[in-house]
Amino acid sequence: MTDLHPALAAMTLEEKVSLLDGADFWHTQGLDDHGVPSIMVTDGPHGLRKQPQEGDHLGVGGSIPATCFPPAAGLASSWDVDLLRRVGVALGDECRAENVSVLLGPGVNMKRTPLCGRNFEYFSEDPFLAGRLAAAMVQGVQSRGVGTSLKHFAANNQETERMTASAEVDERTLREIYLPAFEHVVRTAQPWTVMCSYNRINGVYASEDPWLLTEVLRDQWGFEGLVVSDWGAVNERPAAVAAGLDLEMPSSSGAGTRAVLEAVAAGTLTEAEVDLAASRVLALVDKARPVLEATESLDVEAHHALAREAAAASAVLLENEGDLLPLDPSSGGRVAVIGEMARTPRYQGAGSSQVVPTQLDDALTALQEQLAGRREVSFAQGYVTEAEEADPRLVDEAVQSARGASVVLLFLGLPAAAESEGYDRTHLDLPAQQVALLEAVAEVSRDVVVVLANGSAVSMPWRGRVRAVLEGWLLGQAGGSALADLLLGRVSPSGRLAETIPLRLADTPAVGAFPGEEGVVRYGEGLLIGYRWYDARQMEVAYPFGHGLTYTRFEHTDLEVTAVDAGAAQVQVSLTVTNTGPRAGVETVQVYVSDPASSVYRPEQELKGFARVPLAPGESQRVTVPLDARAFAWWSTREQRWVVEGGAFEVRVGASSRDVRATASIELPGDRTAPALDLLSPVGTWLDHPEVGPRLREHLGTGPFEAMLDDPTHGEMMRAIPVIRMSRFPGFPLDEAELEGWAAQVRG
Repeated sequence: MTDLHPALAAMTLEEKVSLLDGADFWHTQGLDDHGVPSIMVTDGPHGLRKQPQEGDHLGVGGSIPATCFPPAAGLASSWDVDLLRRVGVALGDECRAENVSVLLGPGVNMKRTPLCGRNFEYFSEDPFLAGRLAAAMVQGVQSRGVGTSLKHFAANNQETERMTASAEVDERTLREIYLPAFEHVVRTAQPWTVMCSYNRINGVYASEDPWLLTEVLRDQWGFEGLVVSDWGAVNERPAAVAAGLDLEMPSSSGAGTRAVLEAVAAGTLTEAEVDLAASRVLALVDKARPVLEATESLDVEAHHALAREAAAASAVLLENEGDLLPLDPSSGGRVAVIGEMARTPRYQGAGSSQVVPTQLDDALTALQEQLAGRREVSFAQGYVTEAEEADPRLVDEAVQSARGASVVLLFLGLPAAAESEGYDRTHLDLPAQQVALLEAVAEVSRDVVVVLANGSAVSMPWRGRVRAVLEGWLLGQAGGSALADLLLGRVSPSGRLAETIPLRLADTPAVGAFPGEEGVVRYGEGLLIGYRWYDARQMEVAYPFGHGLTYTRFEHTDLEVTAVDAGAAQVQVSLTVTNTGPRAGVETVQVYVSDPASSVYRPEQELKGFARVPLAPGESQRVTVPLDARAFAWWSTREQRWVVEGGAFEVRVGASSRDVRATASIELPGDRTAPALDLLSPVGTWLDHPEVGPRLREHLGTGPFEAMLDDPTHGEMMRAIPVIRMSRFPGFPLDEAELEGWAAQVRG
């Protein structure tokens, strides 16, 4: 922002500084004398959590009823950009109905480990997927004149010591893994606000990091909005203002205001820096003014129907041996429904995103209604959800219910206390009492369908004991009806995993580096999170990233990869998808890119495009997925830019990261320029330089140095010596001053 808000000219310094602090938990500071209203922000992101005037940020207090959509862990498994946009529109309408100006979300932090207690609120382990889905949600919300708050910026990948821990991450890993989802949303959707995270990044609090909040976010990505703190994330308020943090929330009870005024008086903070932050607050208020007068009413039933559609799209069918699903709704024997979560659903996470639903569907009631008069439905509780040990009476009752049933629908999952904002998980297991129940039921029935409710991946060593597994994640207020729709075939499953499900915790990328020690978290796995890690180690997983079954089959044929503009690395991937099965369904085509001959280490493959394709039985469709230069690029810390190296790239198309149906190669010229030279550059770099290399060769002639540098045994060692040090060797034909002159000529 270059032009300051005109209202600033009439304000005192004290008034301008007051705008930088919240008025209470959920409202910005108004200035009646200047016609500046207070606006309300409130928690999201999968439903409105509007609290009374005196509220909290931890989900402890109550809130008004609102539609509870599936959290991000579920919505991400839809891979459905249009659905996310429509959910965003609905969220925006609910905010307007309550005169809420900014919904605090979505969260796009990467799932570095399945143990993060807040994974239910984040989209994916993959930044490409997370960025596309989050951008659609932001566009949907903001199309209704309501702002969003993209969070938590950045590298907030755990709850343990989240307010103080330092995430130690190298820049290339930040640029390629932990920042791209934020970048894509900022560049394509311009969220009204970005929320900084609590943690430190390489020792610097995110709230006072000018590289993060100004250089990267604003100068490089072009962010035009306001940066707000996470609730209580501010460390030193004057340093935060200077870094680019505009608004502190909630109210600091005057502490932040006093600190800023004292810093201006002392000359350690300028009034111009205050003006810039205050101007951004005023610009946000101007955008929000229409919402303050909004009087729309809601179609609650329509939003519940959308929540049901979203829930059905979010569930992932992991196993379906012998096509046990879908169940025939018209005929067949008794359906035994087992598990307390069938009638008391776990449908959302805990903490600041906890929503009071407008209504709540449960799977047991939905199944009974949809099968009424056609198939018998029995129910056994099986377990007490929050209990630590099995109840023998409930297990025995469940076993008796399973015995003789045509099929068993076994509802299992994590209790609410197992995952929440504020703390991390310590293991990946389902509760031991639930696993014991499963084992007991599996002894008397092979026809078992496990239906899961969990906000993050769980280990499934028992999956071979059952015929079908439906991963329900957390499906929001309409999840019960959506599960019945899926189980009975009214809707064909279309979800695909947005995170890898590992075999065991010991296999996961951050083992040994999570949750850190002595306030430091080393991101030692670097680029290799999620499927990148498992691919690099050729490691078996329970279910790979992108996996998901449906009630039909798809064929991929006629792959073509063409360069639309080779010089700009603009590529088009086309293929034909055919539904070869008996039912209508949705295929999710996934495009992965591999760079087999890079000069730097790169993951085996990375998701760079996808498309959802609904098809009737026997129907075919030609699908085109565009790839831009970023699909082929890596971040050079030396050159401080994205680099596309010339050469051959492999494009892989399939139904998951490990179900590749077709591959093709494409040659791109790249944009790699000759590297900058200095006296510490290795001799080999000088020799490889297109301009300097031939000149250096000429000076070396046919003497001993050329022989040493080209020696097949020791040449590599010699070429790695910095040129300044080799210049000091007796007989080297150039001195330090001459070499510096050459380097300066190249640098221009």
